[in-house]
Amino acid sequence: MSTKRAFSIALLVGLLISCQSNLKNEPHTAYLFTYFTGNGDGEEAIRYAVSRDGFNYYALNDNEPIIASKSISDTGGVRDPHILRGKDGYFYMTVTDLYTNNGWNNTKIILMRSNDLISWESHVIDLPNKFPAFFEITRAWAPQTFYDEKEDKLMVYFSMLEPGSYDKIYYAYANADFSDLESEPKQLYYSPDKKSCIDGDIIFKDGQYHLFYKTEGAADKGIKVAISDKLTEGYKPLPDYKDQTDKAVEGSGVFKLINSDTYILMYDMYMDGRYQFAASRDLQNFKALGADKVSMNFHPRHGTIITITENEAKRLLKAFPSKDLPLVLDAAAESIKKNNVYSNGSTQELYLPLKPNSNITENELQLETFPGVAMEKPITLKDGEGIANLILPDGTKETYSITASIDNNPVLEGFYADPEIIYSNIDNKFYLYPTSDGFDGWSGTYFKTFSSTDLVNWEDEGTILDLNKDVSWANRNAWAPCIAEKKTDTGYKYYYYYTAAQNIGVAVANAPSGPFKDLGKVFVDYKTKEAKGGQVIDPDIFVDPVSGKPYFYYGNGFMAAAELHPDMVSLKKETLTDLTPKDGTFREGTEVFYRNGIYYFMWSEDDTRSPNYRVRYATAKTPMGPLEIPENNLVIEKDTEKEIYGTGHNSVINVPGTDDWYIVYHRFNRPKGIKMGSPAGFHREVCIDKLEFNTDGSIKKTKPTLEGIKPVKHN
Repeated sequence: MSTKRAFSIALLVGLLISCQSNLKNEPHTAYLFTYFTGNGDGEEAIRYAVSRDGFNYYALNDNEPIIASKSISDTGGVRDPHILRGKDGYFYMTVTDLYTNNGWNNTKIILMRSNDLISWESHVIDLPNKFPAFFEITRAWAPQTFYDEKEDKLMVYFSMLEPGSYDKIYYAYANADFSDLESEPKQLYYSPDKKSCIDGDIIFKDGQYHLFYKTEGAADKGIKVAISDKLTEGYKPLPDYKDQTDKAVEGSGVFKLINSDTYILMYDMYMDGRYQFAASRDLQNFKALGADKVSMNFHPRHGTIITITENEAKRLLKAFPSKDLPLVLDAAAESIKKNNVYSNGSTQELYLPLKPNSNITENELQLETFPGVAMEKPITLKDGEGIANLILPDGTKETYSITASIDNNPVLEGFYADPEIIYSNIDNKFYLYPTSDGFDGWSGTYFKTFSSTDLVNWEDEGTILDLNKDVSWANRNAWAPCIAEKKTDTGYKYYYYYTAAQNIGVAVANAPSGPFKDLGKVFVDYKTKEAKGGQVIDPDIFVDPVSGKPYFYYGNGFMAAAELHPDMVSLKKETLTDLTPKDGTFREGTEVFYRNGIYYFMWSEDDTRSPNYRVRYATAKTPMGPLEIPENNLVIEKDTEKEIYGTGHNSVINVPGTDDWYIVYHRFNRPKGIKMGSPAGFHREVCIDKLEFNTDGSIKKTKPTLEGIKPVKHN
């Protein structure tokens, strides 16, 4: 061989080694989620989804299987896919061989291997035929894989059920090419209470192996963890459950966020058709992430997540493209309302809502692309309009249009609901009092207030009442406040009525921003005698400008009305009246105000979790009714064209010295709310729009807007 040829071969080998080394060291920039979707025909099959941030996932291949179940299984269905990145450059996947149309018993698992995440070699392992000691098993579920460094082998572990016993977790080692199990399964773990444990998932951290599993058959069911300093023995369970929900769960999996010390425990809330994520740094203490943080454009069942590189994401997107993917996911800039950025994959548009009195240039934009999608520079943006040119994995180019516009709705950053508003004569400012939202099951425990001189620019005045610190009689469900300002001989006083633990309390302060002192006992805890069910919630306070008398309203499922004593903290029970509208639309959220000789009564119809939550009204000649319901009495409702949903539970404000009126209400978060399901009902945003009247005093229907109102002026 010539020296020149030998040098060329050596150079080629060196280049190959260098390329492999570079690929191996390529940073991980995205996440791959492998899952199945259900028990129906075609649903028990492996699917892929990817995410840029680890929280928001989009299905590849239009949520269709990436491999036909019949080509890899004996039953025709596969479930519980677990994926592992091997140290040898291969990817390993294990699945349950089970087609539930034939029942829930199965005795086979499947081992799979791939070097590119696209083409897979597969082998069915018939456990009782291979291992006679387990001939009588009736099911083998949820196999997973873990690399045993001591043995330098891949360990496969799964739960099995033997007659007269309960599900236990077993393990066995796979052979070198992952085509078979080379050893008889041994018991890895069983629940000390002798109840079934399934869906094991092992994570190594700080010298210890953490085995997460689901308990079955116990009084409480959920995700627990057992810990050992050895992979195959010695696991001791911790006493408490790690899932952060009372809902039924299974299929837990743990993954670590890229460039972070945070771990995510995810589990399948299979009765709700969604996953919940909970974060931890120590794998023992977890905090659930709200539905606003986690999204999927599909409904997964029991799966797992690994991190992947940009080249791997590119390869996957090329092999399994999907229609209507948002090619630009997000943008970062101080002037952008982060909760409301909207990317539309079908129209290839990115909408950037800006904060009041702000603008943005292309130099401030930090666009985040879909995994595997490249961006050409420069990005153009002028007068709020621009484009971004994108390169897809197959080499085709797409243009994304960008629009940046000032949206005054929502008026507050973050999640708030049930807004009450007043104008304070003590400092000539507007004050907004909402429910603190964004907590699962409406479980907030504190109230805040915000001030403004123009109804557009709002300043956070901080927490004004904390149930855990300031209230002795309740510590949960801080909802739907209202407030009244009263002039006294010594100055102004502020009476703050609020819901807590499905009753109503009152606190008093000398300033609209507090500090407020609670009365120390429940203010109202009873319904009207006519009420059939419902809750004692949603107070509303109204001081009649004609008589000067204060009136109090409340109720969910019924509208109660009563006169207050002049002290503002005691109710004239003898005046308690049921004013529930007779048209059957009343749900909650009474709001009463007075204009030009007419008393207006507003209320919310439907459920706050419903996109159709909306406001209706009636009129009366006195603060105690009776109510007269106009034929067309809708005040505000959803706008599907603008994707604004769940518009309800409002208050009304008149700008002093004018006949300008505004409706203050909450809506679902836009754009994520409509896709959240029921959690949209506790991820709401406060908005303000113009309220207008006809010459006869009837209310014109308000159209909810994104732009909101312009700053107001007042005397």
